[in-house]
Amino acid sequence: MFMWERVCGARPAVMGVINVTPDSFSDGGAFVEPGAAIAHGIELAARGADILDVGGESTRPGAARVTAEEETERVLPVVQGLSAAMQVPVSIDTTKAAVARAALDAGAVIVNDVSAGRFDPDILGVTARAGAGYVAMHMLGQPRTMQLDPRYDDVVAEVGDFLVERIEAAHAAGIRPDAVAADPGIGFGKTVEHNLQLLAGLPMLANRVPAPLLIGTSRKTFIGKVLARAAKAPDELAVDEREEGTLATVVWAVEHGASIVRVHDVRPAAQAIRLLDAMRAVAEGAA
Repeated sequence: MFMWERVCGARPAVMGVINVTPDSFSDGGAFVEPGAAIAHGIELAARGADILDVGGESTRPGAARVTAEEETERVLPVVQGLSAAMQVPVSIDTTKAAVARAALDAGAVIVNDVSAGRFDPDILGVTARAGAGYVAMHMLGQPRTMQLDPRYDDVVAEVGDFLVERIEAAHAAGIRPDAVAADPGIGFGKTVEHNLQLLAGLPMLANRVPAPLLIGTSRKTFIGKVLARAAKAPDELAVDEREEGTLATVVWAVEHGASIVRVHDVRPAAQAIRLLDAMRAVAEGAA
């Protein structure tokens, strides 16, 4: 039985991203071949990843859907290979019950669902029966439409309410409370200002939401826009120029209530968390 406390109890955990897709915004096509994806996952674990998150369908803005059969073909060899190669927990990033079931049978122990069970409600029961972990994420609409004029009266309150409701749905489906985590969905149906407000409001979300918080800011567009704005540059920073900004958001997140951070470049995040942990231990000892 999976429990989040086992991976993020002593200190915040780092979830490493493995995109087995041709069209992801950050590294689409780099790890489509199973051998390359497995090797990348082994490298991420060596660099400090506590969890490996395998995804076979892009959820970038405007992304097209793929069938469950195609998604399963993409992820299954990778999940099997990583589960056989190491003890690091493997997560399947999917919204489809059939894909989740196949991945859990192949060795995955977490379902990371950007739809929070809204697209395919059977995914909750599949997760419960496997005794697996579950991540419920907030997204406004669907990937194809989520960035078309997103609006909120109070983004922190509304995202918090949504996550509480979806956590209750997960519990009702049989997923144990200690197996559920929640993700406010940075970049999923939010403007730059909404994303910044959510990061600023993490302490409120951590108090409101009865589950560990997972934060995924890695290389996202709002980072490129904020840094370009600060430098008075005409265009947002390219994806490969957003690592320093990503690290800033990681440090902010773990200092303000996040229990898990999801990143592409694992080592800087893992090392930053370890150093923060050491400094916090000294500060607490001196108090």
